[in-house]
Amino acid sequence: MIHVVLDTKNRVPHVTTQKSQARCLCHQEWIKINSGIIPMDKLRTKKEFHVSEFKLVMALSEAADLICAELGMHQMQVAYIAVRIGEILDLPGEQKNKLIMAGWLHDIGGLSLKERMDALHFEEDGNFYRHAEIGCLLLQSFEPLSDIATLVRFHHVAWHHGDGSHFKGQEVPRHSHIIHLADRVAVLINKQKEVLGQSRTIFEKIEKLSGEVFVPEMVNALKILKEEESFWFDIVSPSIDAILADKIRTKIIELNMDRLISLSSIFSKIIDYRCKFTVTHSSGVAAVAKALAKLVGFSELECLMMEIAGYLHDLGKLAVPAEILEKPAKLTEEEYNVVRKHTYHTYNILKQIDNLDVIAEWASLHHETLDGGGYPFKIKGQNFLLGSRIMAVADVFTAITEDRPYRRGMTNEKAIGILQTMVDSGKLDGYIVSLLKDRFEEVNSLRMAAQKVSTNEYQQIMLTNA
Repeated sequence: MIHVVLDTKNRVPHVTTQKSQARCLCHQEWIKINSGIIPMDKLRTKKEFHVSEFKLVMALSEAADLICAELGMHQMQVAYIAVRIGEILDLPGEQKNKLIMAGWLHDIGGLSLKERMDALHFEEDGNFYRHAEIGCLLLQSFEPLSDIATLVRFHHVAWHHGDGSHFKGQEVPRHSHIIHLADRVAVLINKQKEVLGQSRTIFEKIEKLSGEVFVPEMVNALKILKEEESFWFDIVSPSIDAILADKIRTKIIELNMDRLISLSSIFSKIIDYRCKFTVTHSSGVAAVAKALAKLVGFSELECLMMEIAGYLHDLGKLAVPAEILEKPAKLTEEEYNVVRKHTYHTYNILKQIDNLDVIAEWASLHHETLDGGGYPFKIKGQNFLLGSRIMAVADVFTAITEDRPYRRGMTNEKAIGILQTMVDSGKLDGYIVSLLKDRFEEVNSLRMAAQKVSTNEYQQIMLTNA
């Protein structure tokens, strides 16, 4: 017999039984009461999410641009210039939408700060196509953005008096040439100087390359725009995101769980591919979190949500410089503070996406602790969501079993010891850790299998675009 007493004040169950099975059943009852910030019955019926395509692209771009604040402005400038050229060319509304989306995401394949910053030089020396190809590979796996992926792929192809209509045997969309022109105009703007005084020089430089690098028709459209003072003021406006929002026809897209997993996988690759030591981290956390959620008693839907949260949990690490992530020695206090901010960034980015609030909390609170000593919100006790507790265990377990610049991955025995120490010190949930210990081989095998797939995907992308 299971005797359950629910503390209605603290919403924490007390169990009187000696049988582990009974403890498990009781814990499942607790999950049904307060596993998240919305009632369980709503979680079980909510299988699709309706999300603004515009907000989704904003979140993707903002995540990628955490690497450097300067990059975010560049992405939006390209989107704005592209859509204004599209207006002069009298493109239909849906095509102008695509120009905004593609412009906003055109450099998403630049996986390192150096690669992203190199793309801001006007002279297109070196392999400028690499980040475009990677960007395409990332975006095409998510069906709602697959059309945009094609535009991103060819956004550095020169016109060459018409020969640029094809590249490597494939037709280049004319919209890619618009993005290319917009991109080159944006990089010519000196952000330290007043923009209007630069307009003539910028256009003259572009015009000299008409036909050879840029499509003449598009250069002529820019010629009309350059006479509008507001055009230049908009480009450098701190409110350029709002200006773009006014120009887009917002489309609400339906995201089922398969689509959400595809989307979260894109995010995870942008995160993890920056450092060779973290290539498989998010996929490992996702696999472990999903497995633990199943063991705890989460529904199939909730387990999928945990998997998505695992892919997204380190999104904010894009703001952490690579030299800190790859430092082979102990971090300084200042460096550690930079790292601590990553969960804050994760939360702020994800909360912008409608209807993903539960996933956002599960993902972003993985460095909180039961005793309130974690970061960044100092959440403790009954306010520490069960999903976030699972994520905390999954993150620690995956991290300590992986190789890092300063150490080799821990043995199974040592990993279990570390987890138990964190339970004893009030950091991790003892029940969740006990489930991991009881089913260690099963959970660890799922982690390794997921990480093997991620390794193969990474090698394929790097090999394809070497």
